[in-house]
Amino acid sequence: MLTEITEFDTIAAISTPLGEGAISIVRLSGEQAIEIANKVTRKVDLTQVASHTINYGHVFDPETDQNIDEVMISVMRAPKTFTREDVVEINTHGGIMATNLVLQTLLSNGARLAEPGEFTKRAFLNGRIDLTQAESVMDIIRAKTDKAMQQALNQLDGSLAHLIHNLRQEILEVLAQVEVNIDYPEYDTDEMTTKLLLEKAQEVSQQIAGLLKTANEGQILNHGLQTAIIGKPNVGKSSLLNVLAHQQRAIVTDVAGTTRDVIEQMANINGIPLQLVDTAGIHETDNKVERLGVDRSLQAINDADLVLMLLDGSRPLEAEDQRLLSLTQNKKRIIIINKMDLPQALEIEQLPTNIQQENVVQISAVAQQGIDQIEERIEQLFFTGIENTANNAVVTNARQVGLLKQAQQALEDVKSGIKNQMPIDLVQIDMTNCWDKLGEITGESAPDELITQLFSQFCVGK
Repeated sequence: MLTEITEFDTIAAISTPLGEGAISIVRLSGEQAIEIANKVTRKVDLTQVASHTINYGHVFDPETDQNIDEVMISVMRAPKTFTREDVVEINTHGGIMATNLVLQTLLSNGARLAEPGEFTKRAFLNGRIDLTQAESVMDIIRAKTDKAMQQALNQLDGSLAHLIHNLRQEILEVLAQVEVNIDYPEYDTDEMTTKLLLEKAQEVSQQIAGLLKTANEGQILNHGLQTAIIGKPNVGKSSLLNVLAHQQRAIVTDVAGTTRDVIEQMANINGIPLQLVDTAGIHETDNKVERLGVDRSLQAINDADLVLMLLDGSRPLEAEDQRLLSLTQNKKRIIIINKMDLPQALEIEQLPTNIQQENVVQISAVAQQGIDQIEERIEQLFFTGIENTANNAVVTNARQVGLLKQAQQALEDVKSGIKNQMPIDLVQIDMTNCWDKLGEITGESAPDELITQLFSQFCVGK
């Protein structure tokens, strides 16, 4: 367990985006935060105000004795703060000049400019949060949908950390029992010890496997699904993009080949972020410009997590359709028969038998009919590991996935060692390795280099 660290210098940073707005916030944290803020403040003595209060005053430059801005100042005393240090937040008028002048004045009077993520790093080092909660802070900032936001909030509340802590505690209790059995063999037999280790290895392995099932969903909610909308020219790809994005992002005409390059747009589909890519119609062409568009479309298919394959329901299945169906057969895809508002020349029953058994829906992008079926199929394709993201611990990033897989491998080594009748003290090493890897997820046994690298990805001021 990390010991509490309090001997830090005082840091300061702008915690709101630079630009014109109602207010900007400059934040300080550290043992001298209140003292430094008080040096540059008029009309209120910050050293005498109650904790967790907001106070009116003016920030001024002690060197020139000139006022810089009229402000509201929040004073929060340790340990009931985000960093568990004294924290001061100065609410200035929103604007680049005023905000920068306030920050520069604080830096000239004893504060140091914070490094990226240093406020959150201090919260971690002081035991306020663990690494999974620190990562959730960044997930909250980057959340693009309500589901992603809810997942990050669950993580911030410690749902994953609590589960990992319980697993480590169970392993620790078994290790302690094994140690006693090794030291006092007269009270135990090797058979009882190996049985204890094997049962715990199997139990923890099952719980880790359950967590790993949520990994794809967690990362999708954080980063979105790269989604390619493909089909031959004039099949309705741009119309579908506009419907899913809820805006007229792509030009739509009845002229085939209107879209000659890929168009990207973020969309929120039932809380799932989709990075939609409207591709040029894929077809044989001698036109150099169209050829470039087709090549980019083919690349978009290769890069896609999901393919929305459009067919024109008002026309029979053609050779170009067959080619695209073959090209995307190994991708996760939804077959969409568009233009159901027109007389139909293509029905689901006319598709090859193997395709009929896939995710096939009929829609009208122009009339916005059947769009909800696409949304349902996306959830069915990608969200099988999370039954209810509001009540489950979810793995959200590659770091957590990698460590869980290493912990699971250590448990496989435990089971293999017992099967091969290896000495108990060697099997115990593998179980201890699992305990360590789980500890790296929460930061309880994480190396300093990992912690530094993780927090360097945060924005300055957070």
